[in-house]
Amino acid sequence: MLRRVLTGLSFVCVFTLVGFAQAPKPAEKKAGVKSTLKVTVPQDDAELTIEKAAMKTPGAMREFDTPEIEAGANYEYEFVVVWEPNNYTKITRKKTVKFKGGDEVVVDLTKDEGNDKAFIRYVPTPDDIVKKMLDMAKVSKDDTVFDLGCGDGRLVIAAVKAGAKKGVGIDLDVERVKESKENVDKEKVKDKVEIRQGDLLEVKDLDTANVVLMYLSDELGKIIQPKLMKDLKPGTRVVSHRFTIGDWTPDETVKVKGEDGDEYTLHIWTVKK
Repeated sequence: MLRRVLTGLSFVCVFTLVGFAQAPKPAEKKAGVKSTLKVTVPQDDAELTIEKAAMKTPGAMREFDTPEIEAGANYEYEFVVVWEPNNYTKITRKKTVKFKGGDEVVVDLTKDEGNDKAFIRYVPTPDDIVKKMLDMAKVSKDDTVFDLGCGDGRLVIAAVKAGAKKGVGIDLDVERVKESKENVDKEKVKDKVEIRQGDLLEVKDLDTANVVLMYLSDELGKIIQPKLMKDLKPGTRVVSHRFTIGDWTPDETVKVKGEDGDEYTLHIWTVKK
């Protein structure tokens, strides 16, 4: 397999031949051709890279020609698109495409193939709404509460203060993790609360949760739904501030008027057998 690397709008060919016990015999040079890459991205302003090289062409449909490559030879390119469907969510999607030199290559990056990553801008949940979320989940002394995207740690801190035996907060943002740990120390709940820096989609012990709290986005809810359905044990309660979880229908949706005068939407699901 020949691996090609791009730079700017031009392609620089880089490859290594391995596996020869001795120098190969000279071969006839094969005809050079170009492949056309037709790439569709989720939205006009999405950032596209091909083989780690940024492509500057805008628009939902983008077309590029490779440099001259070997006709009929096997090639493999990695395409990465990053876009912001709203002002608090950034999604990264990757796709590897194999083709032969001279082929027209059609790459559709508008479809989720199960490997999307999302980063959510932190927006805190007011304390009175946090209390309502805990009330909806009926947090008790037997519960381990996970907060996926814990921000400053307020939900898991409130959960253990409300009686939960353990709280686990997870966030990808290093600064938010630092802030959460400082708040855990300040509230003197370090013996009951664990804060981790990491990807929500890679949590290994989610099956230990009795309650899961979230304030993410509809986009990330859709991405994380398969993991929740797979990992959570029956009886686990999931409460989300505002956002849904893919096509999983909530058991209940309530509207709550906050102390600040704003209206808040909360959803709850209970995992069935």
